[in-house]
Parts: sequence; C-alpha cells; structure tokens
Amino acid sequence: MIVNEPVPDTFEDTPAKDRDPEWFKRAVFYEVLVRSFHDSNGDGVGDLKGITAKLDYLQWLGVDCLWLPPFFKSPLRDGGYDVSDYTSVLPEFGDLADFVEFVDAAHHRGMRVVVDFVMNHTSDQHPWFQESRTNPDGPYGDYYVWADDDKQYQDARIIFVDTEASNWTFDPVRKQYYWHRFFSHQPDLNYENPAVQEEILAALRFWLDLGIDGFRLDAVPYLYAEEGTNCENLPATHQMLKRVRAEIDAHYPDTVLLAEANQWPEDVVDYFGDFSGGGDECHMAFHFPVMPRIFMAVRRESRYPVSEILAKTPEIPSGCQWGIFLRNHDELTLEMVTDEERDYMYAEYAKDPRMRANIGIRRRLAPLLDNDRNQIELFTALLLSLPGSPILYYGDEIGMGDNIWLGDRDAVRTPMQWTPDRNAGFSSSDPGRLFLPTIMDPVYGYQVTNVEASMSSPSSLLHWTRRMIEIRKQNPAFGLGSYTELQSTNPAVLAFLREYGDDLVLCVHNFSRFAQPTELDLRVFEGRHPVELIGGVRFPAIGEWPYLLTLAGHGFYWFRLRKDTATPTATVAAAGASLEAHDGPDDAGFEDSAAGGPGTAAGGSGTAAGAGEPSVPRAAEPAPAAEPVASPAPEVAASSATAPSVPKAGGPGR
Repeated sequence: MIVNEPVPDTFEDTPAKDRDPEWFKRAVFYEVLVRSFHDSNGDGVGDLKGITAKLDYLQWLGVDCLWLPPFFKSPLRDGGYDVSDYTSVLPEFGDLADFVEFVDAAHHRGMRVVVDFVMNHTSDQHPWFQESRTNPDGPYGDYYVWADDDKQYQDARIIFVDTEASNWTFDPVRKQYYWHRFFSHQPDLNYENPAVQEEILAALRFWLDLGIDGFRLDAVPYLYAEEGTNCENLPATHQMLKRVRAEIDAHYPDTVLLAEANQWPEDVVDYFGDFSGGGDECHMAFHFPVMPRIFMAVRRESRYPVSEILAKTPEIPSGCQWGIFLRNHDELTLEMVTDEERDYMYAEYAKDPRMRANIGIRRRLAPLLDNDRNQIELFTALLLSLPGSPILYYGDEIGMGDNIWLGDRDAVRTPMQWTPDRNAGFSSSDPGRLFLPTIMDPVYGYQVTNVEASMSSPSSLLHWTRRMIEIRKQNPAFGLGSYTELQSTNPAVLAFLREYGDDLVLCVHNFSRFAQPTELDLRVFEGRHPVELIGGVRFPAIGEWPYLLTLAGHGFYWFRLRKDTATPTATVAAAGASLEAHDGPDDAGFEDSAAGGPGTAAGGSGTAAGAGEPSVPRAAEPAPAAEPVASPAPEVAASSATAPSVPKAGGPGR
C-alpha cells in the first residue's frame, strides 16, 4: 500500500475529544521529532506539514497524544533545546499557520498535541542573552545568572560530563561568568527576576492560545540556584511551577503539564504538588529510574530490579500520573542508577564506547535487544501495563535501528523509514541533502525495515504493537487503576494486578530467556476463569491452591479476571501479600533457573521443574482487524508468539 495515501476504509476521522480532565491517564503518547518524521517539500528536512500528512498512520496505530520536541527558532546546536525565540517556528519546519493546521488536523482525528517547552535556559543566540551581555544595565541585564567569578554553587553536579568542565562560562563581552546547567551555549534564565517569569508565562499562553493540549516542561529541577545546595529541586522551583499550574487551571482546562525531572522518585513526587488536593504543580512526570531497571531485569533474568524501584516509588496525588518510556530522543540515561549498575549496563548494552554518550547509552530499543522479537514484545508489554502512561518513540513500532557513527544523540534521530524506496520514503530530495543519512545496514536498513513492509505483514511488530495498544485502551485498569504486585514463587517472574472498578487485569511477565513456571496465590478470586487477551483463551478456574502458570522464555500473559461483583482494592492488596509466608524453599529452588543455569525450569523439554506439567507456548497473534479504528478486540491479552496449551495444574487444585 502507499503509506502517504491510506485507503479510506482503513483510516476514519473521529471528532475532537470532549472535555476530559483525566485524558492523559488513559492516553498512549508518541514522541515524534519534526525534522525526522516526514519531509513534505523535498528539502531533506522533516517539517510540520510532513507530520500532518502522516496523521492517518498515527491514528491507525492508536496514538492518543503526540509529543513534539522543540520546533521553535533555534541555531540547532542541541536539537532545538537551545531556543532563540519562544514564539516562532524554525523556518525549515514551516510557520505558525502550518502548526495551527497540524494541531487542528490532529484534533480532528481525536489526537491531542503536547509540545516541549524549555523553561530552564535559552540559546546564547537569543536576543535576551545578546542584550544581557552587551548592556548589563539595560532591561535584559538581569535575565540570566551572572557572576564575577566561577566559585558559586560548587555543590551542583555537572550534567554533561563529556563536554563541560564547569557550570560557569566566561563571557568576553560582559567580562563576567554566566551560569549554565547544560551546554555552555545554553545560559540559564534568572527566575529570581520577575520579568523573566512573566516572559515565560506569556510564551506558554501564546502556544496554548493556538490550541495545544499541554507542555513537556524540560529540565524543571534546575530553575533556581542557591548557595550551599546542589541547586536542584529547590522550594522556589516548586513555587514557580505552582504559578504555572494556577494559570493553566484558570484559563486552559484539560491542559497537561509533564515534568522532565531526572531524579529519584521520592524527589520527583514533589513535582506533582499538594498531595491532599490531588496535585497543584505538574499533572505528569517521567519515571526515569524504572526504565534502566527493566533492561537490568532482563539481563539478570530477575524481577527484583523492577520490583524494588516500584516498591520505593511513593504514592502520587490522585489527579496525577507517571509517564513511562523505554527510549526517547536522548541517550538511555544512567544517572539514576548506582556506579556498579552503570558499569553493568555498559558491559551488557554498550560494549563499544561509541554507543555511549554523557552518562548513558545512545541506542534505540531494537538494537539494544539485538533485534530479538520476544524481548521487544516483553519490553513493550511492560511499557503498556506498568503504572503510568506509556510514551512510544517514533520508529520503535517497526523496530528501527540506529547509527552510532553519527555524533552525540543523532544516532537515534535518523529519518523515519516509511518505504523501501529512495530515502526510505522520508523525502524526495537528493540523498546528500538529507539532514541525517538513512539507516542502510542489512538488519535495520530501510530496504527491509519500513512501515510499508510492516503494514503488509499481519505478523509484523507494527501490527502487534497496534493490537496491544488497542487492548490497553479496552481495559481502563491500565491507565486509571491501582497497582498491586503479587508474590511470585519464581524470582524471574513479575506478576501484578491492575484494578479499576469492575476491570481487573492480572499481568505475568517472564524476565528469563527460558520457560519458567510460577505459582500465584489467587484464592480471593476462587472460581473465576482467567481469560487471556490476544487469543481470548479461557484458562482453568482458580481454586484454593496456588495457581500454576508456565511462561515461555521472555513471555508474558495478560488476563482479565472476570468477576460478578467488584472486588475491593483492599482484597486485591491482600492477594498481593498472601504468599509472604510461601517465600521459603520454593524461591530457593528457582535461583539457578532465573539465571538460566542448570536448574532451568524448561529443562530442555518445556516442562515445569518438578511439576510434570506442560509449559505454555506463546499465544498466537491474530490477523489485524478489518476496521483499524472501530474494530472490537478480545477482552484480555496474552503473551508472545504461538497458540497456548493450558497447564492442568493451577485449576481448582493440584
């Protein structure tokens, strides 16, 4: 099929969504880089009209909200995060009319739009900074943080350790030092100056008046600096965010603020604001520490890295939500891990030094996982089922690769691969004019990995991802429900319940590459039949004995637990704690299996160790529905690849 011109029967426009203050909790977000997605005018650079032309594809995929990294006027020394004008579009991306057309078209298809807003700093080419350095006594003289020496704020860490030796840089024009938490060409704004606060609020209003649905607030922990502190998460920063939120709530209801705060969960929760009032700062915040721990858990074949960070995550206000992701436009950050864990991640995922950048790994999801379809599906299943709203990165739905020969973060920002034709269908320009070269290697090259090929294959990762998004949407427990981890007898298996009203979903994930059995105490649901989602298979009824499941290597199950009446959350929590006394000999018996050693449950025959029961192969993926938008989906979701056989144990009793 021609990707630019989807058939009318496949893509259907839907009206803009009605007022919905909790839309972001149910939403599936999709990060799309303007310069990387599609070039509409043949100049080799993606643009706003290019994204507009591809909205039908995104609607078909099931995306609810598009997140656009900076597209403002910029010298582009840091991918647009060095803003030189807060209220204009970079000319190569289009103009304000193009942006309004894009927002309207997205709304017409039922999708919302969130844009990146860089509050902390500007480009050194911004007129404010140029005025500040040339006229210290003028109206912009105090718009930035200046000092006569570089001795202040010595407790603040250097974020870009690869390129910056200090957070201070000497300006030869003003003959003073200016403060910057990121690159030296990105001076920090001085929020102690009320005029700066007003300028930022005015810029926020400007974009909201054009119809957008929210902002990702970049680098919010660093807005203020204070001597004797690490200059992060200061009370003044929270006061500024409360002011922004009050403005939003008063004049732009249903707008979402997403905080980018690469901090530990106990610090990030403060960016939600007042707990008792449901939150009065940001509606959402990224959960940075959970992402590297998913990668660690799979390599270690143990659930504990994920279980432990979620157990340490404080409760958040009722009106707020975590944002979770696997990859994005930056490096896979390793700031929120220990030094030992960082070394482990480098050894496992970035053996080549060219794969590393700053304190992280500059690779896409598929190459990180060696293009292993089972692992990619497991990671995506976790992304879609763990507490929070999932954020997909453009191209990951087709398994795009990266180019570590490109500088800095450009390795993961290459053109979207639409077709096997010239320039991957991204642009009609001469290949030499492309802003970055397309991926051309034998595994991830656009000739084999592209949307057109994926659309034509019902078993492709693209169709599978779309199907899983649809399943998530049909089960509100994923976006709105509580999270309760169950005690699994196998350390390689993570099991948890998501509950919202009458919707109760049991998720079981195997971090081991080998088939693994586990027992779950589900007695509070005795008599119910778990129904897995993709195939709609009805499993044996839950009995009084622990429920036995066997999962394929890197496999998973999503079950809906049908119930006649709602089970109180307290009862579900009791189910999560009921195996505490059962964690003795059984856990010890799986130590080798979690690592894939001699004690592996599969034993080479697919039989659970000591149980004599057949393992459950991966569930078959059905062909995609004929009507992508309105087609019904099964009630509950299953694991990864082939039709399941149901273990006999785990029914009414063993």
